[in-house]
Amino acid sequence: MKIHTLVTDIRTPAERGRQIGERFAEQIRHTTQLYLDFFPRVGVSVREAQRIGENSLAALEAWSPNLAAEVIGMASGADLPVWQLASLNARTEVLAARTRHSECSTTVHAPRGPRAPQTLQTWDWHDSLCPHGLMLALHTERGMNVKLFCEFGMLAKLGVNSAGLGLHFNILHHTSDNDSGGVPVHAIARRLLEEASSVEEAIELARSARVSASTVLTVFSREDSSPRAVSIELSPERTALVLPREDGWLLHTNHFLDPQLSLGEQVADRADTQCRLGHLEQVIGQMGSADLRARAEAMCGAQGDSAPICFHPDMAMPDTERWETLLSVGIDTERCVLEYVAGTPLQLAKAGFERF
Repeated sequence: MKIHTLVTDIRTPAERGRQIGERFAEQIRHTTQLYLDFFPRVGVSVREAQRIGENSLAALEAWSPNLAAEVIGMASGADLPVWQLASLNARTEVLAARTRHSECSTTVHAPRGPRAPQTLQTWDWHDSLCPHGLMLALHTERGMNVKLFCEFGMLAKLGVNSAGLGLHFNILHHTSDNDSGGVPVHAIARRLLEEASSVEEAIELARSARVSASTVLTVFSREDSSPRAVSIELSPERTALVLPREDGWLLHTNHFLDPQLSLGEQVADRADTQCRLGHLEQVIGQMGSADLRARAEAMCGAQGDSAPICFHPDMAMPDTERWETLLSVGIDTERCVLEYVAGTPLQLAKAGFERF
């Protein structure tokens, strides 16, 4: 995956969307076409993807008119029909009732005291769908500075803001997931980054969204607050909160940790996500270093690049069954910085990382 960067001073959402659409029209069109070609191969017709996307955009417009305006602006700037960008931003909602795969492993250490949280996440996804990614820095109309990572044409995945709030993102699957087209979970991540200055504010914003697909947003603050970190497990059935352990560690992969929501668990490979969580529980004792490279190496443990948290695509498999660790990223809430590499944690440990 090639990562591009953009720092924009445009604060009006529609104008900012148009700027991004015009600047990266080629990448946005390419990513959109990749998904529109992918959906039918996992059982979702383009017509159905359009319906879900349009419903999700309507839900987003009711919940956050500014973010809906930015999506419409991006479509205009990239010279694409609005429904295509709507379906792209709702790709989790489009796929929710058809695919139940795993992706992403998240670690956050947010103990009590003055030290800022130390975090590291892998983003695992189909290698064929994301040849390019975007690191975006923006200023909101309310004066918040935000840095985030996203797939091209989409609103957000993970990031940090100048109030010291960071956010990691993992997909989940629940029996209540459906194809009605709720507020896109990636848009929820974006709004939390734009508006929440505390974990409590992030929780309230997330609770206010009607979703049709499940996910978990792990948010954390540089401030020594209570709670200082939480995993917000979202599903159409209900929203649940998972707090850190007594030692400050908060870990998440791709199955529900809330006891009630776990009764409706629908991940396809429960053994995989539980194996990765078990691996993280084993290695966090060695992940205490302030140095991100040392933490990344410790995250892999003795297995190195063969650790269960590192995905490598098997090119003999169809692209619908191939997975790759496309990004490893730590979030610095003190400096409002994303530290990342387009690859596995071991690649970050060995080769270093970029700062944005």
